[in-house]
Parts: sequence; structure tokens; C-alpha cells
Amino acid sequence: MTRDMLPGEPAGPLSLDANKNSTRAARFLRKWTGQPDKQAAFTFPSEPVYLSEHSSINGTVDRDVKDSMHADIDDDDDLRKFYEPIATYEGRHRYDPKAQWTLQEEKKLVRRLDYKICAWVCFMFFALQLDRGNISQALSDNMLDDLHMTTNDYNNGQNIFYVSFLLAELPSQLISKKLGPDNWIPIQMVCWSVVACSQSHLTGRSTFFLTRSLLGIIEGGFIPDVILYLSYFYKSKELPVRLSYFWGAYCLTFIISAFLAFGVLHLRGYNGMAGWQWLFALEGSLTALIGIISWFYLPPSPTQTASKFRGKNGWFSEREEVIMVNRILRDDPSKGDMHNRQAVTPRLLWEALKDYDMWPIYLLGLSWQIPATPATNYLTLILKSLDFSTFTTNLLTIPSYCLFFVQLIFLTWLSEKINNRFLIIFFCQIWMLPLLVALEVLPGGSAYNWSRYALNAMLVGYPYVHAILVAMTSRNAGSVRTRTVGSALYNMCVQTGSIISSNIYRTADSPLYRTGNKVLLGLVAYNMVLIISMKAYYMWRNATRERKWGAMSEREKSVYLATTTDKGNKRLDFRFAH
Repeated sequence: MTRDMLPGEPAGPLSLDANKNSTRAARFLRKWTGQPDKQAAFTFPSEPVYLSEHSSINGTVDRDVKDSMHADIDDDDDLRKFYEPIATYEGRHRYDPKAQWTLQEEKKLVRRLDYKICAWVCFMFFALQLDRGNISQALSDNMLDDLHMTTNDYNNGQNIFYVSFLLAELPSQLISKKLGPDNWIPIQMVCWSVVACSQSHLTGRSTFFLTRSLLGIIEGGFIPDVILYLSYFYKSKELPVRLSYFWGAYCLTFIISAFLAFGVLHLRGYNGMAGWQWLFALEGSLTALIGIISWFYLPPSPTQTASKFRGKNGWFSEREEVIMVNRILRDDPSKGDMHNRQAVTPRLLWEALKDYDMWPIYLLGLSWQIPATPATNYLTLILKSLDFSTFTTNLLTIPSYCLFFVQLIFLTWLSEKINNRFLIIFFCQIWMLPLLVALEVLPGGSAYNWSRYALNAMLVGYPYVHAILVAMTSRNAGSVRTRTVGSALYNMCVQTGSIISSNIYRTADSPLYRTGNKVLLGLVAYNMVLIISMKAYYMWRNATRERKWGAMSEREKSVYLATTTDKGNKRLDFRFAH
């Protein structure tokens, strides 16, 4: 395999004589994809999988034969190198192109991964959101009045946080790729917990702005770092649901933190501290503890789980490691083109930045969640302005996050089940439209307080399609370097959207925010047009490639695979998820 190609390229140029070896190449590809020689070797669904939908290249068995074994690879060493990982790949010693396993073995192993890896990752995200989101509970305890600040000061502080968070996304991802997520993530957690605790000693606007900036810088990059880490363990079809668990922890944090805040805020007056000061101090300390444990708990990769903390024999047997490594590489051979401590070079960074097929996803990341974000950020302030008490306000946030959680898990699963992601993303905007219209026309006055609460709660509990879009970013990248950079760029766009959303509800427009709601309605209309356009774009890209690919003979396809310089998602045999 030629190693001057870009990391993440699923198949590179081979030194083969096309006329002599095209038949052998075609036979190899059929055997790799688990198809008999007489069957056409190339069929594509609307997802970015290579070569065949029947595949053991996807690490799965034939859909109609649940208990079948994975197909052997041809004994031809030259052709086998077509998908062989680099020598420094961390799982290279477990790579075996002839490895076989049953579907039951793989399902059992995935369940263990969910328990060992995904569950702890969700717990770490709980810690992130606890320190990032407890500002809303602090607001309900009159923090702004205590610090002699206004709503506009709070908006500016949130802007500083989001800008800092945004600017740290890509550098953090590049550091993570060099040091390894298992090292970098715990360092981030301990550092931001120190800043989170220090918020208990805020004295006014300047210290509020300073801590917001530091939190943004340190927390920025955590999410794409975690997505990169999960990709070491899960296949592309498995990742969206695991990401839904990940963001499920996000809304569970709001539920749990609401109960925590209900108790902690009652400490107002103890040792001369306000309730919000106790909240920052105690929850920041909890995050520090989780970060320290994570340093010892997180393994670098599926084949590097042995340690004093995790046990000298590690978590998995040799056979389980063989299954994990080979199922990941058969799903996405590009993961074998970089090891987990290999940095992204400036040249590869530039290649990823100019990938125009990823730009529509970044553009949607900028705006899709803005219509619901002001209600999420200001729910406690809105409830306080409607004359609910501090403690009632925190308890009233719980139903909306329960709805949020249920929709997140179900709709992410449904998007994979029906293989139509943009339909679910479009439904998100449909959900928000009538709620914003109702908020705009609902009269003011205390007689409508509960109606306004219900509408805002439904808006906060909207269909959260972030997991779907993040997984689609990873799948449509087509290479490790684009996946690394693309995840960070998408999240940077989301944070930019958060900056925009934090300036839509203004003090002069409170408490009904009529002008702000008009802006949000305009953004819903824009998002609907953008989503339809993106669906059409990716369908057109796939159809164009399919016409070119379908016009080629099997021999021409084999020659293309053996000689192409197309890379990642620019290859003719790549299909975009939509």
C-alpha cells in the first residue's frame, strides 16, 4: 500500500498490471464483501459504505443469514494489502483478514463496549454539562442581582464563553489526535473543574467574563474529542445511537441538576455564601473527581486496556480484540491509516478544510438549533419573570428535559431504521414552528402564565437532531483526517449559532420577547429551505456518481480501485449519507 496518500483513504493505488490482475482484483473484492463470484460486486445504498451493502467489509453478516460467518479474504498477498492497516496502527497485531465470528459474538461484544466505554463517556459528558449548564440554575437564585449585573451582561458573558469555546474546538481536536483522547480528555476535565469551582468567588461583571472565557477555552473540543474516541470502538452504523446516549446524558444532566439545585440552593446564607456560590463550588468539585478517575479508567484503544487500574490482563480476551479490530477495519478501512497518537499535519488539515462536500453540513450546524436555543437558555429567567418561585422554577424545567430525552433516543434510532436522516432533521423544524407562532400571538398577563410555560417547555423538549448530524459528519468525511477536522468544524458552527441565539432575546424585549420570536420564525423558514436543498444536493451527488459507476464494466471498476488517486469522499465508490 502506498503510504504517501492521505490518512483515512479507504483504498489507495497499487502497483498492479491492470490487464493481468483485474480478474484477481474483482474476485478479491467479491470475497471481501462476502459475495459469490457470479454476483455483481458493487451495489450501493444511500449510505457511505464501500463496495457492498451485503458486506463483511461493514463487519456484519448477510441480512438474510443472521448466523452466518464472515467471509475469508483471498490468499493473494498483494491484493490483501489493499485494506491492510499501517505497521504503527495500534491494533495491527490483531489484524487478521481471515478472522471469522458470529453475529451473536459481535452483539455480545458491543454490549460490553456499551457498558465499559459508552457508559463512562456519557458520565463524563454529564460532568461537562453540569459545569457548563449550572449557570441557568444560578440565575434562578438571583445571581445577577447579587453581582449587580443585567441580562445584557449575562448575554455578553455567554458570548465570551461561546467565542472561547469555538476558538478552542479545532486546536483541542489536534492536540487530542497527538496526545490521544484518553490522555487529553481527563486533563481538560480537571482544568475546567478548577475554574468552575472558582466561580463561587465571583465579585462582579469582570470576574464573570473572565471565568466564562476560561471555561470556554478549556471545555472547547471536549465533544469532538469524545466523538473521535468513540470511533475507535464503534462502527459507523453503531455510532449515531451511541451519540444519542451521549446527548441523552446532556438532558439527564438538566433533570438531575434541577434536583441538585433544588437542594443546594437552600444553602443560601450558610457560611455567608449565596446558594449559587455553593452550587458552583460543589458541582465543580464533583467534576474534578470524575476527571481524576477518567485518567486511570480510559483505555487508549480496544487492544490497550491492560493497566494497574483496569487489570493486568485488560478487559478483553485475544479473540475479542481480534473481533474488535477487524470489524472496525472492515467497516471503515481508513481507520487503519493513522494510529491513535498520530497528529494531523498542516497539509492534511488544509485538505480537510477545503472539502466542499462537507460545507453544507457546517452551514446547517450554524442555524438548525437556534430557534429553540433562546428558550433553553432563558427558561429559568422566563419562569422567574412569570412570578414562579426559585424552587418551583427549577422543578418546572424537568418535564421539558424528559421530553427532550425521549425524542432524542427514539428519533436517532428511527433515522437509522428508515435510513432517512434529513426527514427527521426537517421534522425538528416542523415541531418548533407552531410553538413559536403561539408564543408570538399569546397575550401577556398572569392568566396565561401556565400556557406560556407549556409552550416554552415544549420548545425546550424539541427533537434534538445533533447526534444525527454529528454521526453524518463522521460518515460523510470518508477519511480520518477529514473526520478529525470535520467534527471540530461542525461543532464550531454550532457554537457560532449559540452566539447568535444568545443575542436574540434582549432585555428591552422581555418578558414576552415579541421581536425575538419573529426572528426565530424567520430562521425556521430558512432552515426548512436549507434542509430540503441539502437533501437534494447529496442525492444529486450520489446519482451522478452512480451513473458513472454503473456505466463502467466490472473490469473497469477493478482497474479504478487499483489505480485511482481519488481520496476519501471524492472516490466514485463513495456514497453520502442523507
